Amino acid sequence: MSEEKVQTIPVGAAKAQTMSDLLGTGIEIKVLKQGDMVEGTLISVGKNEVYVDLEGYGVGVVRGRELYDDEATLSALKPGDKIFVSVVEPENKDGITELSLRQAGQERVWQTLKEKMESKEVIRAKILEANKGGLMVEINNVMGFLPVSQLSLEHYPRVEDGDKNRILGVLQSYIGQPFDVQIITADSAEEKLIVSEKAVFEKEMENKLGQLKIGLVVEGTITGVVDFGAFVKFGEMEGLVHISELAWQRIENPKDIVKVGQKVTAKVISIDKGRVSLSIKQLQEDPWLQAVKKYQIGQTVKGKVAKVMPFGVFVELDKDIQGLAHIMELSHEAVKNPEEILKPGEEKEFKIISIEPAEHRLGLSLKALTEAPKKSEVKVEDKPVIEEVKPAVEEKKE
Repeated sequence: MSEEKVQTIPVGAAKAQTMSDLLGTGIEIKVLKQGDMVEGTLISVGKNEVYVDLEGYGVGVVRGRELYDDEATLSALKPGDKIFVSVVEPENKDGITELSLRQAGQERVWQTLKEKMESKEVIRAKILEANKGGLMVEINNVMGFLPVSQLSLEHYPRVEDGDKNRILGVLQSYIGQPFDVQIITADSAEEKLIVSEKAVFEKEMENKLGQLKIGLVVEGTITGVVDFGAFVKFGEMEGLVHISELAWQRIENPKDIVKVGQKVTAKVISIDKGRVSLSIKQLQEDPWLQAVKKYQIGQTVKGKVAKVMPFGVFVELDKDIQGLAHIMELSHEAVKNPEEILKPGEEKEFKIISIEPAEHRLGLSLKALTEAPKKSEVKVEDKPVIEEVKPAVEEKKE
């Protein structure tokens, strides 16, 4: 039987024990795997090798490229210091564990980020960059992303028509400012770090939202007008009035109804996932309930064309009521384009052909005011009879 080789360790280092050595002693063995991160005690720092005592596992070594990558870190260490290392190879031919300080450092950073995420620690991070999707921050030397959807109400960009270039302009104005954020994703495998500003205020908002009730009437101020509605701040909270809840009439642009700084009274109609939905129109009488009293089927009314659509035209009868004249009701003859008959802004008389107050629908007809043309009599001329002339076939004489 050949003699077992024993690796000699630099001065101050313990003798390395191979797996077979340990098995022969009956000592309980802890097995390391590639990628494991463990804490060890620095034994010695040499020019080409650094030895680490891995308590319960044996001795490990940092060398080669791993040594040069960690040179800055090692220069500040001395024998006896505790360090975290990552396993590159559980056991080389000499029975020693190959280690990396660099990989351990990276893993330690991500482990710290995960701990901060789990504890929901509030971190103050400076905004470094901006793009159309959000903002970039740096935490523990790792670049993180703060999406627009995770901004607080204070910093959320309220831009009319959702213009991406204008949104970017708002986001760029935040560069250099410190934001309080919480980590919501820390994925070391994909090197993905995502943070949220609104998460910082969620607990506080939950308590405030708990005091709100559906149907509550609040006094507030318009803080932003966008293409889909208007934001209203009331007290320390903010809600959204959707375009469909601004007024009873048909609305093309919320700016035609409200403006920033305007004082409004609104009703809480929904509280969902921290978002408050409000309604202004529900505090006003529905004019359509009076439509049946003001308008009757068969009545002739004068209205102004508000909008021309491929399927017909919307006609404004008064400030609150609009009717629809379907393309089939514009003329007795086939119409391909409603603008052939009516133009926006044009005033015309129409006949009311249907009223559905509950559905906010009123049907109009232009052709009903004119008599349908009589069908012209079509004369059918007698066609001459053409006799089929068959050529005579002479019989062959024998």
